[in-house]
Amino acid sequence: MAVKTIATGLSQAWSIDFLPDGTGIFTQKDAKTVSTITKEGKVTKVGDIPGISVTKEAGLLGIAVSPAYAADKTLFLYYTTGSDNRIATWQIGGGAPKPIVTGIPRGSQFHHGGRIKFGPDGFLYAGTGDGQNGNNAQNKNSLGGKVLRMTKDGKAAPGNPFNSLVYSYGHRNVQGLTWVGSQLYISDIGASKVDELNKIDAGKNYGWPTCEGSCNNAGMTNPVKQWPTSQATPSGLTTYKGMLYMASLKGGTFKLNTSGAGGKIYTNLGRTRDEVAGPDGSLWVITPGGIHLADGN
Repeated sequence: MAVKTIATGLSQAWSIDFLPDGTGIFTQKDAKTVSTITKEGKVTKVGDIPGISVTKEAGLLGIAVSPAYAADKTLFLYYTTGSDNRIATWQIGGGAPKPIVTGIPRGSQFHHGGRIKFGPDGFLYAGTGDGQNGNNAQNKNSLGGKVLRMTKDGKAAPGNPFNSLVYSYGHRNVQGLTWVGSQLYISDIGASKVDELNKIDAGKNYGWPTCEGSCNNAGMTNPVKQWPTSQATPSGLTTYKGMLYMASLKGGTFKLNTSGAGGKIYTNLGRTRDEVAGPDGSLWVITPGGIHLADGN
């Protein structure tokens, strides 16, 4: 099996995570819905999320399943409203989401970030965008252009470098988060020159908007790897069978080592939005219109 398509006809599928029984649960950005999917491809809508603003990049974005889901039945959502991006808790059948973080900058159309994942340390991480204002990325008091790290109630996680939600800064539009062991890696969408794979350490400054890609500025951390924006425009990122898999809005999936060496596979799928290592042992590949199972080769 190289790639097996299990769902089609979706409305900007954006993010997927998994319930304790192995069922997938995913968002559709433009449809503003949360649905479950079995590995046989049975899709069941479990909720419409109210109050969401949809633009080219805005809408219902990331989803993360509580590590204690069996007990608390809680999902975490990242979505855009008319005034901001926010992170909220939500339960299937439980009414409107309950925001735990508000005020993440939104642009008129672009740079919303949106990926949320629980790290191996049990805290929730979020990748945000600069909201089409590069100055947000360097402003430690702004939630834009950051990696955020928080408790399940949206408070700054213990040990955060600035006694705030901010974990790292100087990013433009973070849409991929994954860990290799305890080491965080992210994908960041560049402007017109290069896109980045970054190795993230607490408190570091990754340069945007002063630097796009590598530069020699003191106090700024260069990417592990960069690609021309015409080739990559990366989105979701996962660790699977010892390799990094990075979705590409320019088509296909990058299969990389932690130094960023490697190339594209699955180019026949076109744009890819998310890559997730599933509990069934498959690599789940999310495209705007469909969901696919793969073996990583």
